[in-house]
Amino acid sequence: MDPKAQAQAHYVMSEIFAVAGANKISDIQIRSGNWIYCHTKRGLEIIRRLGEIPSEVVMNVIEYLYSRQEADSVGAAASKLQNLKDVKARLFDDKVADFSAEGFPLPDGTISGRMRVQAHLSTSGPGITCRILSDDIADLNTLGLSPDTTRAVCEFMKRRQGFGLVTGQTGSGKSTTLAAILDWLRMNHPRHIVTVEDPIEYRYSRFLPHVDETGQQVPSPGFCTQQEVGKHVSSYKQGLKDALRKAPHVILIGEIRDRETMEIAIEAAQTGHVVISTLHTNGAVKTLSRILEFFPQEQHRSLLGRLAEILMFILSQGLIPTENGRVLNYEFLQNNSSAVRSGIASYDGAAKSLEDAIRHSGNIEWDANLRNLLNMGKISHTAYTMNRMNEEESEELLFVRGKAS
Repeated sequence: MDPKAQAQAHYVMSEIFAVAGANKISDIQIRSGNWIYCHTKRGLEIIRRLGEIPSEVVMNVIEYLYSRQEADSVGAAASKLQNLKDVKARLFDDKVADFSAEGFPLPDGTISGRMRVQAHLSTSGPGITCRILSDDIADLNTLGLSPDTTRAVCEFMKRRQGFGLVTGQTGSGKSTTLAAILDWLRMNHPRHIVTVEDPIEYRYSRFLPHVDETGQQVPSPGFCTQQEVGKHVSSYKQGLKDALRKAPHVILIGEIRDRETMEIAIEAAQTGHVVISTLHTNGAVKTLSRILEFFPQEQHRSLLGRLAEILMFILSQGLIPTENGRVLNYEFLQNNSSAVRSGIASYDGAAKSLEDAIRHSGNIEWDANLRNLLNMGKISHTAYTMNRMNEEESEELLFVRGKAS
């Protein structure tokens, strides 16, 4: 990369973090011919002092970030066909280039979290979206799940085999929840965990958080083998197939995107592995419908029978913005009773049997949990109305705080 272009790109990134870094940037949006916008804890902020960014500067930033890929990816990337081309060629041939980059030096001497980068094209020219990844994995008990839900998830993860899904829209905290689950597992149980991600969002330590009596770090009972699509494996499908040869107990697939990956995941769960993954769906019913969409109609009955046997749980979540930060709401369906298994096996696109199952003891319904958040004063009535799934629900069902009978 030309030294002048590199210096220019470094300056742009430095200015972004100098202006908005103290507000904990989660995403950086750079568009040709526009100001730079950052998602911070105060909302969407404009980095005005950089002005409108010309397209050639945007391309310099793309190349600069691409040059900051993690060192362990160099050999693997060179062996992958999609990385033989430079990033400009990838962008203009494929119309998009996804990659991860190392953290950026901050003004206070620290390093930002690693970055998940998407370079793309739009009407104005090349653009960039950077998601800042956290290296700190949240404790499972601090996510906002009820103690009963947390205990249920932990019990499922200790099983010998099964299939679990964490679902929700982009930005709903799925990766944070999955990381907390796997970090709890590797610290508490002897499990080999293999992850296939795009990109790797959290790195798992080899050690427990405390030292022994001699001051030495203590190895965790379990360990993780982490692989990134495009760097260490060519695709989710290939990564999942390869994972089965690594003698794993648990397999994480960052996202299920197609029928073949779903089929391999279900088969792996049936043959002695715990498999967990994500889908971009809201609620247990829509998640089951999305799974069926991967397969032809004539396979639905047998597929539902398989899911009734191997599905452990569906945890569907979302983060609701409030004045004091984001609040987690979720729906939790655990497959731990004959009623739930029957509801899954008999699902035909009509939601009633499965919705009835969600209301059984131990499960959490989205709207019911949302009402609890309203009643506890954690969200406003406007937030409740905007985020409920059943928009036709009668207001009379609300137990409004301060008006209990």
